[in-house]
Parts: sequence; C-alpha cells; structure tokens
Amino acid sequence: MRKIGTITDETQAQIFSDYLYAMGIANQIQKDQEPLWHIWVRDEDQLNQSKVLLSEFLNDPNAPKYHSAVSQAHQKREQEHEELKSFRKRMFSGQQIFPQYDHMGALTKALIGICVVVAILSRLGSDFTLLHYLMISDSMGDGLIEISQGQIWRMITPIFIHFGFFHILFNMLWLRDLGSMIEQRQSPWILAALVLVVAAISNLGQFLVSGPMFGGMSGVVYGLLGYIWIRGKNDPASGLFVHPQTVTMMIIWFFLCLTGLIGNVANTVHGIGLATGIIWGYVSAQIAIVNRRR
Repeated sequence: MRKIGTITDETQAQIFSDYLYAMGIANQIQKDQEPLWHIWVRDEDQLNQSKVLLSEFLNDPNAPKYHSAVSQAHQKREQEHEELKSFRKRMFSGQQIFPQYDHMGALTKALIGICVVVAILSRLGSDFTLLHYLMISDSMGDGLIEISQGQIWRMITPIFIHFGFFHILFNMLWLRDLGSMIEQRQSPWILAALVLVVAAISNLGQFLVSGPMFGGMSGVVYGLLGYIWIRGKNDPASGLFVHPQTVTMMIIWFFLCLTGLIGNVANTVHGIGLATGIIWGYVSAQIAIVNRRR
C-alpha cells in the first residue's frame, strides 16, 4: 500500500475515496494531525493513475462526477456485500471444512485408523509380511490370479498401503477433510460407495499400467476431490464446496507428479480417481436437480 497524497478536508477525502473505489481502485484514507487526511492506494500498479486522479480532484473537487461517485460506491459495496453473503452460504466455516477429530464421522475415522495400523505393522511399507495380503496381486506376471480365486478384497486394500511418513501424512489429512465433508453433509453410505468404486477402478487401472507394486489413498483422495468439486459446482444445495484454489493446487500437484520429479508415483490412480469422481459428481448433481423438480 502506497500513499498518493493528502486532502485537507474530511468530507472531500471521503468523496475522493469513494470515487477511487467506484473506479475499481482499492484505497484507504487515514487521519493525521488536523487538517490532513492521507490517501493510500493498495495496488502499486494503480499508483500513477491514482495520483493523476487526485490532481484532477484537487483542481475541481466540486465537479458533478465526484459527487455521483458516492452513490456508485455505495451500490458497489452493497453488491459486494450480497455476493459475500451468498458465497458464505455455500462455503463452510473453517471448522466445517477442516473438522477436528471429534467431528469426523465413524467411517472416516475407520479408514484413517486402518491406514495408520497398516503403516505401523508394515514399517511404512518396508516390511512386506502384511503387505503381501493387501496388494492387488502377489504375483508379477500371472495377472490377477488371487482375485480370480476369490480374494476380492485385493481390489480395494492397496489404498491402505503407504510408503513413507509424508505419503501417509498428506493422504490422511486430505482424507480427513474431504471424507468428513461428504460423510457429514451427505451420508457414510455415499462416502463408502465412493471409496469402494474409486479404489477398485483406479487400482485396476494402475495394475494394468505398472503391475502390482503400488499403494496409497491418493487415488481415492483425488476421486473425493473431483466428486465434491463438480457436485458442489452443479448442485450448490448439496452443501459440498471446495475452494477453486484448492482444486488448482491439486491439479498442479497432479501434473508435477507426472514429470517424475516427485519420485515413483502411481499417477494412473490419480488420473482415474479424479475422472471417476468428476463423472460421479456431475451425474449425481443432475439426478438430484431432476428429483427436486418433481
């Protein structure tokens, strides 16, 4: 924020401030020793323009355009206030978006608990004694032989395997936030269905691309993110909302993982999980809208 000058009359200072605001220039007036009022502009890119406008104002402060700007500024503030109120209706409070452990649903707690137990018993993926039973397949060239023999759980259980502390930490933080939102705003059954379907489809896709040596909750996390993003965008009445900056960050992370700079990442589960969540979110939003119109 930079000061562009001073005005010696409070009323004129406020009128000029409103004029700048109506022109789209964020500003602030600050009282100094009588009779000085400092004019500050927030965006330095608008500094020169603001100085020119101030010079014009001081030459003719009674020009009609300045007084009409007062009502324009008032209307603009009212409009922004209404938009903010509308945004807050769709947006959760910080506690709702990032609930504490006591506010998590039973299913979200259970999923996190299983991941933590598996991480401890497997020494963060370094001990395969347990992991042999959780991987999608224990064979390196015989296809999904275990699943064909009835070990159906292997379609899902790779989501509980994590390799390293940060791998499980970030996945559990995202699962806590996204899973809790779905469980609280919709139901544990919807969350369970999403987890099972996204896990099965993304795990199968990753196996076909790279084989059985993978694990993690990130495919499900991307699926939940895609679901909340698109369902909330198309059906605000669902109560689901994710900030656009969060979506942007996750997409950037997705493409960064594709570069290989992050290390060996199961990128296929990310892509399939996100696509599955987006499709599910869109279809479920359209169904909900149709049902409400009946």
